[in-house]
Amino acid sequence: MSNVQIKSKNRLIIRGILHFVYYFLFDLLLIAAMEVKDAVFDEILDKVLFREKQVSTLLNLFNTRNSFSCGSIFIYGHTATGKNYVLETLFEKLKLPNIFVNCVECFNARLMFEHILNQLQQIVNKDHNQDTEFIRCDNMNDFIRMMKKYVTAESFGKETLFIVMDKCERLRDMEVNLLPTFLRLNELTGGNICVVFVSEIIFEKFRQGTGVREPFQMHFPDYSKTELLEIMCLDAPEEHPKEFYNGYCQLLLSVFHNVCRDLKELRHLARLNFPKYCEPITNKEANYSDVKKLWRNIEPHLRKAMSTVFLHEVSSSQWEQVREGTHGVKGLSSYSTVELPFYSKYLLIAAYLASHNPAKTDRQFFCKTTAKKMSKRAKVAAKTGVKTSSQLKGPHQFVLDRLMAIFYSIVDEKVPASAVILSQLSSLVTLRFLSQASANDQLDSPKYKCLVSLDLVKAIARQLEFDLGHYLYDFINQ
Repeated sequence: MSNVQIKSKNRLIIRGILHFVYYFLFDLLLIAAMEVKDAVFDEILDKVLFREKQVSTLLNLFNTRNSFSCGSIFIYGHTATGKNYVLETLFEKLKLPNIFVNCVECFNARLMFEHILNQLQQIVNKDHNQDTEFIRCDNMNDFIRMMKKYVTAESFGKETLFIVMDKCERLRDMEVNLLPTFLRLNELTGGNICVVFVSEIIFEKFRQGTGVREPFQMHFPDYSKTELLEIMCLDAPEEHPKEFYNGYCQLLLSVFHNVCRDLKELRHLARLNFPKYCEPITNKEANYSDVKKLWRNIEPHLRKAMSTVFLHEVSSSQWEQVREGTHGVKGLSSYSTVELPFYSKYLLIAAYLASHNPAKTDRQFFCKTTAKKMSKRAKVAAKTGVKTSSQLKGPHQFVLDRLMAIFYSIVDEKVPASAVILSQLSSLVTLRFLSQASANDQLDSPKYKCLVSLDLVKAIARQLEFDLGHYLYDFINQ
């Protein structure tokens, strides 16, 4: 064998050994990375239940700090399905730089740009002890220019920046170019940026025109009844057995699961009504095994809570007072304790009067010069039996001018006509205390109808020390 053949053979052997060492070390690093990822995966699943698939997918997408991620991720699912909680837990465990943007608070482009840039400035200057100044940004060009400056700076490095847009369905109501820009933010800035969109609606509702790049989509499904029960049982108090709280949660889910599957609302209801469920045990009138007695005690309170699901018009302390009959009028629902602005209460009373009093009686109640004459006519009508209860006929529609005339008549002080009063009227319509009927002509005055009950109006009138009986047509000469 010649020397040339021996040298070539030795080169092949050395090359094979180097390849073997290279792939061996690569496998060791890959195994170590997988072990680290598996450890993080197990830690996250200890905090986040029933989201194994979503956590595993996000871990593969996020990877490490210096790795490149996809440009945009769209996460959707109903409320209280763990979307934001999973993201926050992942960012905390992986220690990834992130910026959370609430699109409800940042309701226009300028606020959104300034919030992102100022948060990014704090991330960049966190380890350099540099003075930070509030950044002003009014348009998209300045935003892209300043983003390039920060994400390509040496102080930031090549780390992936994650921008989470919560409630991103609000972007559809803003500038047309805002959503396409955030979908392509990594291309426009040239930086390693991943924008995570969090919404309760599907991405098909976001498509508008051209320029919208398809993000990676991920769905967070609703929790099943069994999963809801297991999560709710984590809130079990230490002073009671876990089996007892488990049975209470099963009872609560059997009542509310058909009308409410929101985990936050169910946990709130469980926490609010549990003291009443334990009341016979606290008073030593029953023990943990007296299920029927405990159910009879909690049943009427669960019926009251059923009528206020998702409303939250009272606080927990007020709800306790309502159940005990010490807040407002005993026996009324929690609607009677809802807090309204001062003039909104008078507007609601005026709307009730306009909706239940005949229009011809307005001069009788609200005009001092003709009060005596009209009261005589009312007495004659009452004797002849012409009068019919408006409470039985239901509320009638009334025009805005009549409502404002009654409002200014019953308010003790002079109230200047302003947009504030009309905005409070619009709030009453939003709260479903009033309903607005569409006018036949755009020039016609809008018409309204009062939807609240007499008990609620009485409670509000009692708060204002307003004698409602002297202004209701049904109550005169009774």
